[in-house]
Amino acid sequence: MSQENVHRLRAAYDYTARTGEIQREAVHPDFVWDMTTFRGAIFLGGTYEGVDGANEFLAEWLENFEQWVLDVEEVFDAGDRVVVIARQQGKPKRGGPEVEMRFAQVWTFREGLIARMEMYADREEALEAAGLRE
Repeated sequence: MSQENVHRLRAAYDYTARTGEIQREAVHPDFVWDMTTFRGAIFLGGTYEGVDGANEFLAEWLENFEQWVLDVEEVFDAGDRVVVIARQQGKPKRGGPEVEMRFAQVWTFREGLIARMEMYADREEALEAAGLRE
C-alpha cells in the first residue's frame, strides 16, 4: 500500500505544480492542511480544513507571485505517511529578486486518500515526525 501512497502523492504534486491547487479527488473528505508545525513561520499559519481550506491557503500564498515553480526533491515512504522534501521558487509580483524556499511535508493517508499534511521547516524535523530518524 505504501508505494501506492507515494505514487498518488507524486501525482498530486504534479497537479498542484500545474494548477496551484490541491486535487480534490486525491484527498479524504476530512483532509487537514496543518501549518502549525512549521517552525518560524510568520505568515499564513494555522490549520486549514478540507480541500477548500487548503486551496484558499494556496491561493493566498500564490497571489504574491508572478511565476511559481514547485519541485519535489526527495520522497520517503513511511507506510501510511509519506515525507516529501520540496523546493519552491517564485518571482514576486511586486518586483525584487526571485525567491526560493526548501521545506518538508509529512502527508498522512487514510482509506487510500490524503488525510493530512503537516509542514516543517526542515528535512530532519519531518523525518522525525514520521518516525524516520536517519
